[in-house]
Amino acid sequence: MFTDIGALELVALVVLAVLVFGPDKLPKVIQDVSRFIRKVRDFSDSAKEDIRSELGPEFKDFEFEDLNPKTFLRKQLEGNEDLKELKELRGTFDLKKEMNDVADAVHDRDPQPSAVTGSANGSAAGGTPDLLKKQDNQANTGTVERPPYDSDAT
Repeated sequence: MFTDIGALELVALVVLAVLVFGPDKLPKVIQDVSRFIRKVRDFSDSAKEDIRSELGPEFKDFEFEDLNPKTFLRKQLEGNEDLKELKELRGTFDLKKEMNDVADAVHDRDPQPSAVTGSANGSAAGGTPDLLKKQDNQANTGTVERPPYDSDAT
């Protein structure tokens, strides 16, 4: 429950509890809090058992942690053979190249060959544009490409 509390934070909480409740009342407060936590756990355990008994024997292996979407998807995809095909498909699809092609089509520019094919279009090794070369090219040609003005954004 408190896995993300560090040692310094725990010490700060103890010092704060001693200052707020005082050293005389602190043991009583700790007992009351621990009794309350125990009651809440008992209540939740009994509620889980009631739900399991109402669901019937076909849900005997039901775990409430399975209701977490991440856990549910992980369990569903563990033994699935289609996952291998999806990984292979993902390897063949280059999203950056597709986005650059769409951007070129929108801006009526000639599509540039990708860095994967070995072209020298001012791209770095990963297919990302080299912004310093682009700035040098703009300075040499005298054209500065400004972003569009958006009156709603100002």
